[in-house]
Amino acid sequence: MKPRKLLLFLFVVTVLLILSALPVFAEGSDGEVYQSFIYGTFWSLLPPIIAIALALITKEVYSSLFIGILSAALLYANFNPLKAFTTMFTDGFISSLANDWNVGILIFLVVLGVIVCLVNKAGGSAAYGEWASKRIKTRKGAILATFGLGVLIFVDDYFNCLTVGNVMRPVTDKHKVSRAKLAYLVDATAAPICMIAPISSWAAAVVGVVEGYDGFELFVRAIPYNLYSLLTLAMIIFITLAGIEFGPMRKHEENALKGDLYTTPDRPFEGQENEVPSGKGKVKDLILPVVILIVLCILGMLYTGGILEGANIQEAFANSDASLGLSLGSALALIIVIIYFIVRKVLTFNECMECLPNGFKAMVPAILILTFAWTLSGLTSMLGADEFVSGIFGGSSATIFLPAIVFAVAAGMSFATGTSWGTFGILLPLVVAIFSNAASSGNMPELLVISISACLAGAVFGDHCSPISDTTIMSSTGAMCNHINHVSTQLPYALTVAAVSFVGYILAGLVKSVWIVLPVSLAVLLAVLYIVKVVNGKKSTA
Repeated sequence: MKPRKLLLFLFVVTVLLILSALPVFAEGSDGEVYQSFIYGTFWSLLPPIIAIALALITKEVYSSLFIGILSAALLYANFNPLKAFTTMFTDGFISSLANDWNVGILIFLVVLGVIVCLVNKAGGSAAYGEWASKRIKTRKGAILATFGLGVLIFVDDYFNCLTVGNVMRPVTDKHKVSRAKLAYLVDATAAPICMIAPISSWAAAVVGVVEGYDGFELFVRAIPYNLYSLLTLAMIIFITLAGIEFGPMRKHEENALKGDLYTTPDRPFEGQENEVPSGKGKVKDLILPVVILIVLCILGMLYTGGILEGANIQEAFANSDASLGLSLGSALALIIVIIYFIVRKVLTFNECMECLPNGFKAMVPAILILTFAWTLSGLTSMLGADEFVSGIFGGSSATIFLPAIVFAVAAGMSFATGTSWGTFGILLPLVVAIFSNAASSGNMPELLVISISACLAGAVFGDHCSPISDTTIMSSTGAMCNHINHVSTQLPYALTVAAVSFVGYILAGLVKSVWIVLPVSLAVLLAVLYIVKVVNGKKSTA
C-alpha cells in the first residue's frame, strides 16, 4: 500500500475511534426498537462522505466503498465489533442482494453483457464501426452521433448507459475521442433525458410518490423547469460545436488526439475491442438486436404495469416495475437474438453459449461496485440520513427561495447517497406537503411545479456526479473508462450546469414564468462557457 493511501486509511480509522468515544446509548431493551446513537444526525452522512472522499483521493473505488460500508456498520452497531460485522452482511450485502429490484437490475446487466458479447462475436459492432466511419468524418460528428443515440434511448437510464457506450465506442475510438469524454456523453444523456421524458421508468417513479395531485400532469408541467437536465443537453451541443473543453477533461481530450484514449495507467477493458471479428457480420447484426432489446424492454415494462389487464399506456408506465420489466424484456431479447444469429449462420450454437460466461465476466466490475454502492446506501438509510435531510425542510415555507433550497438539498442528498430515486422518493412528499392547502382546493400552484422540478433536477445532478451512483458506475462500464477518471472529468462540467441552474431557480421563484427562466438560464450558461473558452485560449497562448 502506498504511503498516501496508508495515511488515509489510518486517518479514517482514527476518526472512527474518536467517534467511538462519543456517548453510546444502550441498545433498545424491553421491546424498544434498536437505534444507533447517531441516528438522524449529521454523523449519519459520514460513511458516504468517507467513501466519496477516499474514492476521489485514492482513485480506488472498491476499498473506498468497503471502508464506507465498514464505518456505517460500526456507527450503526454503536461500535460493537461483533454486531457491526454481522450487520455489514445481514443488513448490508445479503440484504442488498436479496432485494428484488436490485436482483432485477443485475440480471439485466448480465443479459445485456451477453447480448453485447454476441453482437461483437458476430461482427455487428465491427461492421457498424466501418459503416459509421465512412459517414462520420469528424470528431464532432462522432460526439454528436453519440449524443443523438443517447437522446433516442430515453426509456430507462440503465439501458441507456450500457447500450450507448457499447454501440458508439468503436466510432469514438476511431475519431480519437477519449474514453472519459465518451463516459460523460453517456452519463449526460442517461438520467437527464429520462427525467424529461414522460414515457420512462423515471416518470413512472415520480408519479408513484406524488399524492394529492395528478402525478403525471405535475411531471409534464415540471419538464420545462428541469433546468439541470435541459441545460446539460444544451451544454453538450454547445461545447461540441464551439470546441470547448475545460478541467481534467481537457487533458484527456488532448491526449486522445495524440493517440492515448485513457490518459491514466489504468486502462480497463483495453484490447477487448480488438477481439471483435471484422468482416463477418453486417450492420443489421448490431441494429436488429438493439431494436429487439428496446422494443421488448418497453413491452416488458408495459406488461408489469398491467397493460394486459386493461390499463392504458400511460397507466401501464406509471404502474410499471422497471427492474422486472427490463429483466423480462432483455431475457426474451437474448433468446431471440441467439436464434437470429444461429439462423443467419453468423454464429454456431456453441459460439453463442461461449458468450454467456464472457458476457457475465464483462459485467463483474459493474456488479461489484453496484453491490457495494447498494450496501452503503442501505446502511446509510439505517443511520437515519434521510430523516436528517428531511428535517432541513421542517421550517420551510413557500417562499421565493424555496426552489433553490430544494435544488441544493436534493443535490447534496443525492450526491451523498448515490441515488436520485431515493432522493426524490423522500423529498417529493415533503415538497408536496408544503402546498397541502392548495391540494385540498384542487389548485396546482406554479411554485409547486417549480419546486417539484427543482427537486428532480437536484436529484439528477447529485446522481450524475456521485462516485457511488449506479448510473455513474454503469456509464464508466459502458464506455470502458476508469471509473474515477469519469467522475473527476465530469464533475467540473456538472458543477457548471448546477451553478447556473441554482441561479435559475432563484429567478424562477421570483418571476414564476418558464418563458423567462429557461431563456435567461440558457443565456447565462452560454455566457459562462464563452468566458471559459476565452480564459482557456489565453492559457494556451501564455
